[in-house]
Amino acid sequence: MALREDFLWGGATAANQCEGGYKDGGRGLANVDVAPHGKDRFPVLAGKMKMFECDDNHYYPSHEAIDMYHHYKEDIKLFAEMGFKCYRLSIAWTRIFPTGLEEVPNEEGLKFYESLFDECLKYGIEPLVTICHFDVPMYLVEKYGAWRDRKLVELYVKYCEAIFTRFKGKVKYWLTFNEINMILHLPFIGAGLYIEEGENEEQIKYQAAHHQLVASALATKLAKEINPEFKIGCMLAAGNTYSYTCHPNDVWKSIEKDRENYFFIDVQSRGEYPAYAIKELERKGINILIGEDDKKILKENTVDFISFSYYSSRLTSADPKVDAQTEGNVFATLKNPYLDSSEWGWQIDPLGLRITMNSLYDRYQKPLFIVENGLGAVDTPDENGYVNDYYRIDYLREHIKAMIDAVELDGVDLLGYTPWGCIDLVSAGTGEMKKRYGFIYVDKDNGGKGTLKRSKKKSFDWYKKVIASNGKDLD
Repeated sequence: MALREDFLWGGATAANQCEGGYKDGGRGLANVDVAPHGKDRFPVLAGKMKMFECDDNHYYPSHEAIDMYHHYKEDIKLFAEMGFKCYRLSIAWTRIFPTGLEEVPNEEGLKFYESLFDECLKYGIEPLVTICHFDVPMYLVEKYGAWRDRKLVELYVKYCEAIFTRFKGKVKYWLTFNEINMILHLPFIGAGLYIEEGENEEQIKYQAAHHQLVASALATKLAKEINPEFKIGCMLAAGNTYSYTCHPNDVWKSIEKDRENYFFIDVQSRGEYPAYAIKELERKGINILIGEDDKKILKENTVDFISFSYYSSRLTSADPKVDAQTEGNVFATLKNPYLDSSEWGWQIDPLGLRITMNSLYDRYQKPLFIVENGLGAVDTPDENGYVNDYYRIDYLREHIKAMIDAVELDGVDLLGYTPWGCIDLVSAGTGEMKKRYGFIYVDKDNGGKGTLKRSKKKSFDWYKKVIASNGKDLD
């Protein structure tokens, strides 16, 4: 079984990392807008809650980003030249409801995305839209404490109704939340959560996660009512966890680590909390407040497909004496001596992608969609502005080979592949521009200086050839 004829090759971005124009068109302030560049990017939000504002002492990379808000036609034309069948992007919640509480959606925001989708469709590019890619209106962060409050479910569903209704004839594929499991690892950036001094952080995170799971199910229900042809997916920050040794304690530890992340997708795909999660929450003394109809809502509104990001596998040990952490990864992981690493300490494991795909498909038996995969690296243009990013080509080639093996040799049902940062954008983790992923170079540096000129890297023509051959020509 080869890749399907209608395989959705493309690329992926997020509004808060590429759009810019953070005050244009009536857009409101989001949690992602108050994360500055540098070591203070993720401030410790403890103690008395206070107004979050941007100040002149910091540089906020998302405010302009690569200014796709004003360059989207140019960018989508370049995507079309590569042969994209699909473009994964996100809608900024605050472009549609600037504070989150408005009764009527912001028409300027709706028109912007309508024009963007029309531009995609003009070239035969299928939009794959993430409804919430980490961004939460800051007004809701301050008024309700973001997703810790059940009120966010209602407001999210209102947001979904506005975009489902407006774009029902233009968008088929939707993702409810980006990397929903990231709420456990980056609670403020992932979900707008701040923790007051003395609060039970685990209780807050899991209660917020429950609210997101219910919101996802209600969005799925609403989507099918508005357009039965909609396909709704969940999204996981994936990567199998290996055991450090063959000691049974290490093996069990790796299972526990994977379950921390599978928990979310178990609920979205199967419609109920798994037994292991219920027992774990009991042991931790976490008491999730579950609404009267929540279980029914979750059970009756599961997703159509499983999407995920994959950058690296992970490694764990039950022995606290083992201390060989990698750098630069959101997920705490030991360094695997059998793998090379990127410049940011992310370990490179193409076979791990095949392993992860099989784990997910065996577990859920639903179509998969790889919506993020890529190599962050420092790209140095030559005197003509050309980037020979052979290292990115090598990375992607090996991962695509592993992806195809999972389909052809293992029978995994795969809808598409949209590598991350198809055009250079701001890194979510570091706020840097120098950590580049794209096939298209954008002239902008870490301090915000540059012409924003777009230019094709070596990987641009290589990926164009891969798409044209449906993955057969990887040389």
